[in-house]
Amino acid sequence: MMPITMIKVGETSSIKNILGNDDVRRHLEHLGFVLGEHVTVVAEIAGDIIVNVKDARIALNKSMAKRIIV
Repeated sequence: MMPITMIKVGETSSIKNILGNDDVRRHLEHLGFVLGEHVTVVAEIAGDIIVNVKDARIALNKSMAKRIIV
């Protein structure tokens, strides 16, 4: 298991865990980041990443992305 920031552009992985307090986890869940869901890294720009999750494209800053464990 590793943060989503460690997978390469174009790779798909499933979410194993979400780190952070209840508010952070709830926010990420509302965006579609739930356990077992598949995510694909679309692009990486200056450490920030763009991912596809549940047919939506979402940009995450590096600190938020590190909370998503795949």
